[in-house]
Order: sequence, then C-alpha cells, then structure tokens
Amino acid sequence: MEKIPVILDTDIGFDIDDLWALVMMLKSPELDIKLIATDTGNTYYRTKIVAKTLELAHRTDIPIGVGIPLSFQKENQIDWVEDYDLSRYPGEVIEDGVGAIIDTIMRSEKKVSLISIAPVPNIAAALQREPRIVNNARFIGMHGSIRKGYLGASSPDPEFNVFQAAKSCQMVFEADWPITITPLDTCGIITLKGDHYQAILNSEDPLLKAIVSNYFIWKKNIDWPKYKDLDPNTVSSVLYDCVAVYLAFSEELLEIEELPLRITDDGRTIIDDRGKKIRCATSWKDQDKFEDFLRDRLLH
Repeated sequence: MEKIPVILDTDIGFDIDDLWALVMMLKSPELDIKLIATDTGNTYYRTKIVAKTLELAHRTDIPIGVGIPLSFQKENQIDWVEDYDLSRYPGEVIEDGVGAIIDTIMRSEKKVSLISIAPVPNIAAALQREPRIVNNARFIGMHGSIRKGYLGASSPDPEFNVFQAAKSCQMVFEADWPITITPLDTCGIITLKGDHYQAILNSEDPLLKAIVSNYFIWKKNIDWPKYKDLDPNTVSSVLYDCVAVYLAFSEELLEIEELPLRITDDGRTIIDDRGKKIRCATSWKDQDKFEDFLRDRLLH
C-alpha cells in the first residue's frame, strides 16, 4: 500500500476528541505521519500530550512542531501530563512549528495532506511565510457548520475552530489549494456508545487506556453545559476530529458536495456564490457503518 503523507495540526488538550483522532491516525496504515503540530493556547502543554502519546505508541520517530500560542484556553487534560518532562522526550521537538509545517510540505516528494482539527493560526502563518505550500498540499479540515449545528441542531452555529480565529480561517479557505472539510453537519453527530464504547473502555491497549484516562480527567475539568450529563462510563463525547482523519484516506461513507463557502468576520460559514468552491462532507451515506469502522480501527 502506498501511504499518504500527512501533517496533523491540533489543539489537543482542550476538547478530548483530538486525542481520539491522534490515536486513530496512529492506527491507520494508510497514513504516513510526517509531523504533528500543536496550535492555539499553551502549545507547550499540547506538545506534552502529543509527546507522551507518541511514547506510548512507540512512534517517537514522528517530529512534533510547537505552534503559535496566541489565546489562552483552559488546560482540561493537564493532570495527565503535569509531571511529564518534555526535555526528556527522545524524539524531535521543533520550536518553530510553523517553519516545520512549511519545511515538511516543501520537501515532500508527494503532495501532503494537511489535516487541521484546530483553529488555523499556524496554517495561516505558514501561508504568509511561504505561499508556495499550496502547490504541494491539500487541506482537510474539521471546520464549519453549513446546514446543521452542534449536536445535530437544525440550524448552523458559529463553529469553534472557525470563530476562534476567523481571519486566519478566511486566509486558509481562500488559498489556492484543494480543500475538503467535515463541518458539524457530519462530524458533530459521531459518538461511540453501547458495546462499541464498552470495547474501548475495557481495552488493555495502552493507547486506548490513555484515551480513557484522559477522558475522565477532561470530564472532571470541564463545565460545558452541553456535556453536563455526559457519563464517561457509558458513551464517548462527540468525536468530531475522527471524521477529518477518515477524510484523509477515504470518502466512501460520506456524501460530498462542492459548495461556494465564505467565512464571515464573526466566524460563520455561509454558502455564498462569491466564495471559493470547497468540497464539503455534508451528510452520511451510512453513519452506523462509520461508527463500526471507527471502533474496529481503534481496537486494531
């Protein structure tokens, strides 16, 4: 199998789904992970989560880029890495994460899939510093809300990864590269529950045990109204970011529409004939089959 070179840009450590997506990526034989870059908030805290996870996976061959810190976000998984010494990490940690994104794309012999599961200040900065990255990369994002909002709401919402850095998102969406996104319409309804979730909860796999440990820590530290009644013993949180990882190697279970999109200054994603045509995963062909696939991939 010819592997797809990928970069992951993540704000891991805020919502728990980034860790699920990272583990899914590490377990995906279709992907050749060239770099993981941390984005937004305390990017050193985020780098510690990535580094500890890569050690557990025996994948310290993957370099980590420390991205632009910018705004503060609550460190919801800090308990898991509070005592982790990043200076002892045996792999490569690159202080200039934006430069690492540029170098990885520009040096790649094959087009890189840049998977963003975060606000995009790193990627906007990379475009400003080296506009030619668009010639050797495609952008795959967990971004936007087109016809449905959070938790399947019947009207769209300002989606977090967009409105946190709307100006940066405008730059990324308007750049001259292929873009495919999973908006809330498809990624905002994915959870594992029942036997699917119990298989993860009871697994002895070190990476899945890390997910579960982080999940309980995260739930204790958040005060988000939408998750007030969420029980980590019975169901996952919404696994938005896993859909973006899936799109890096398959679209089989998703309906893709090409829509002209525009990002507004207040962080909304709207269909506008003046916008750039973007490939959007707007509905599922078979959501149950994807959740089966996700369980099997994580347990592999």
